[in-house]
Amino acid sequence: QVQLVESGGGLVQAGGSLRLSCAASGRTFSSSAMGWFCQAPGKDREFVASINWNSATTYYADSVKGRFTISRDSAKNTVYLEMNSLKPEDTAVYYCAADAHWGRDAPRISQEYEYWGQGTQVTVSS
Repeated sequence: QVQLVESGGGLVQAGGSLRLSCAASGRTFSSSAMGWFCQAPGKDREFVASINWNSATTYYADSVKGRFTISRDSAKNTVYLEMNSLKPEDTAVYYCAADAHWGRDAPRISQEYEYWGQGTQVTVSS
């Protein structure tokens, strides 16, 4: 059974930093793209960042460019999201996602991902 488990969320002041982790088990995603999405109360799930299988390609939402960095450690079957200069509008539940296909570019659409974590809450106070 495939599981994605996020960790690292929490409460932080504006301007602070957090590092989210997503550990996958049940199958290897070393040849698959992975991504991060977020969902704030009353809003749809939104794309945050994605990374292809060999880290050669990354994509970011305009709202997080220059502040967030996605990376992965394929040996650990883990993807990370380094979040800096956090803003109150970054407050949301953050979800990790993994592509079931091999070798694709890093999708930016949630429907392209088959596996999802349970989410971790990030709250940024002003």
